[in-house]
Amino acid sequence: MTEQIELTIDFQDSTSIAKQEKLTQTVWEQIKKMPGVKVDRVVDPNPPEGSRAIGAFLWGLLQAEVSTQSVKTVFVFLGDRLGDKPIKGKAKFSDGREFEFEASSRAELLAAEETIQRLAQIK
Repeated sequence: MTEQIELTIDFQDSTSIAKQEKLTQTVWEQIKKMPGVKVDRVVDPNPPEGSRAIGAFLWGLLQAEVSTQSVKTVFVFLGDRLGDKPIKGKAKFSDGREFEFEASSRAELLAAEETIQRLAQIK
């Protein structure tokens, strides 16, 4: 049986809100097409007062459930798509263990992906 890893991906930065929202939408749409990955946008728990938007989303933040076989695919994609943008994340394993990471380069993303793969093998 393939282990599923809960992955939080945070790539918020100081670009304009409109650019960040467009990037979030694009990344979400592309990741959700990957096999072995279920990804959702994160709903804003405190939408602005008077907002009529139902289900306003936080920009730059995604929540995914990723099979161990798809972890590498997701991280390679993030490296290709986001380049050297700072990315923070957290991987939660089925046994309750968690691994938090920060990456500002493809090399750092690769190191995080390798660590998640190694941790997934520990039962």
